[in-house]
Amino acid sequence: MKNLLLEVFTWWNSQTMGTRFFTWRKGEFVGEDAVGNKYYKERGGKKRWVIYNGLAEASAIPPGWHGWMHHRVDTPPSDETYHPKHWQKPHEVNHTGTPAAYRPHGSILTPEKRPEVTGDYDAWTPGS
Repeated sequence: MKNLLLEVFTWWNSQTMGTRFFTWRKGEFVGEDAVGNKYYKERGGKKRWVIYNGLAEASAIPPGWHGWMHHRVDTPPSDETYHPKHWQKPHEVNHTGTPAAYRPHGSILTPEKRPEVTGDYDAWTPGS
């Protein structure tokens, strides 16, 4: 019951009722990525879409699926035998705005104290 209410009243949780109906009526399942996002295409058409596993976050789409979604490639990653190189890092969601976001040394959001100003900087003033 909770999932049904979320589907009716929110667009950021997985799919809406409209997306569910359109997927049932015209969608053809293409594949699923490692995170659990499901990818579809329109039967006999050009539309492609994703039903997110959880919150609708565009950065959750891995690079291979991103290329397929934006019509850069015609073959979906589920039909390929691509294996990443040993030096390639796995795909990560954008962490901006979360506790896992990058915070450089000296940021006001880091627990350590900001370093003191050294005085070796001369500010620019007009006319000088």
